[in-house]
Amino acid sequence: MDGAETARLEPHEIALLRGGPRAAVTVAVVGLQLRGEVEPGPPGTARTTPLVADAAPGHSRPPLPPLESAVRACLEEPREPRKLARRSDIRLAVALMRVPLADAGLLRYPLLGPTFAARRHLRDLQRQHPLPTGRHGLTDHDKLLAVALHGEAALRALFPRFALRAGLLARAEVADKGFHGRPRGGGTGGAGLPSSYYSCGGGGGGTD
Repeated sequence: MDGAETARLEPHEIALLRGGPRAAVTVAVVGLQLRGEVEPGPPGTARTTPLVADAAPGHSRPPLPPLESAVRACLEEPREPRKLARRSDIRLAVALMRVPLADAGLLRYPLLGPTFAARRHLRDLQRQHPLPTGRHGLTDHDKLLAVALHGEAALRALFPRFALRAGLLARAEVADKGFHGRPRGGGTGGAGLPSSYYSCGGGGGGTD
């Protein structure tokens, strides 16, 4: 795959090469949030916004890659994004993503890990697009690319509140303190295809 072809990779494809299915799902969730289609649900979960969830079956929506369509369908009920990669329909969407990447020589058979060419391209992209320190002046594509290339560090820099509230980042539990500042009770906790095609099936293995 030459440089012109790799430049056309989408952020969720770059994330899959860098960090696997969960990284790709994270980029899909952030992309949906940037378009106003996903919001935080109950603590540690994300869900589609009421406008999206209540849309009639015939409501026109922009076409999405299979992974984003599957993620949006799954989030019609509040779910933990960090666990979505285990679900059968998300695994199918990831498999569909892997086929052209493998054909392009960026994933190797049979285990589908990134090839040397893919790793070299990722290093080049990370040098060309270093971790941003804030959102000022960034387009939505820039933000997604940062999350694809830098993972949780980019979430903390660009989407700290959304990422924590929606469960994209683990939230450290803080001891419940009494009136005089002494811990009360127990100890501290630890670190914690179109969309209509998809129904969010059972799990399998594996604005600010």
